[in-house]
Amino acid sequence: MIHEDIQLYLDQAEEDMGKAIHHLTVEMAKIRAGKANTAVLDGIKVDYYGNSTPLNQVAGLSTSDARTMVIQPWEKSMLQPIEKAIIIANLGLTPSNDGSVIRIHVPPLTEERRRELVKRTRNEGETAKVAVRNIRRDANEAIKKLQKDGVPEDMVKEGETRVQQLTDKQIARIDELLVVKEKEIMTV
Repeated sequence: MIHEDIQLYLDQAEEDMGKAIHHLTVEMAKIRAGKANTAVLDGIKVDYYGNSTPLNQVAGLSTSDARTMVIQPWEKSMLQPIEKAIIIANLGLTPSNDGSVIRIHVPPLTEERRRELVKRTRNEGETAKVAVRNIRRDANEAIKKLQKDGVPEDMVKEGETRVQQLTDKQIARIDELLVVKEKEIMTV
């Protein structure tokens, strides 16, 4: 039986670690792996009548094949601003406008570029691991404070053990995600 306050901290730590992993998956989706993936366009903002608006709110995004993304603006007048926003985003992608849609042909990655992307992926993974470890530290500090409030030492030790188990599980999950993404990037 674990103390209810300790359980609250464990639940909070698990939720926060889940958010860190979710953030990692979002960031890794933005890393181009040689295949057309509209997630690489997620951070792009377009000037829409004076407002900075996310690209997916002014156009439909899709992939027509493994190497081509198609952007279908909801208004023809948005073709130029969308094209300009993609170029400014400096993603290494060149949009081509045919008067009704914008096509982006995703070039095959060079070996050097693949290595850069693997390095970037590993940096994202390390950032996620640091976030998980910080959450572990905060949870352990909160649990240790409970001992001063009269929670028995053995319950505090059990809480710390569970926080470490949770941390180990999440770090392993991050490592799994990295292996999958690196394999995806390095597959020609």
